[in-house]
Amino acid sequence: MTEVRFGRAKSHASSKKSSRETGHPRGGVSTKSTVPAALLCFFLGTFGVHRFYVGKIGTGILMLLTLGGLGVWAIIDFVRIVVGSFEDKDGLPLHRN
Repeated sequence: MTEVRFGRAKSHASSKKSSRETGHPRGGVSTKSTVPAALLCFFLGTFGVHRFYVGKIGTGILMLLTLGGLGVWAIIDFVRIVVGSFEDKDGLPLHRN
């Protein structure tokens, strides 16, 4: 991807690590951690607090209004966090401690 700013082209490819270095196809790992996300989901998952933590404000509000899909959505998110398939707002996997 190339960004043109003030008539100069700037490449973003050089600043990102390759998927081989990071182990993820999009490259990189989230700054948010798995342990706090799992604890927030376990204790306050029906209120969507873990989604606010990872930056997913819209779905956090939706979870808050539906009480975590009556608990089902919160359980699914908890399992996804524990197995490592839950992502932050940028689509990056949570940092494993």
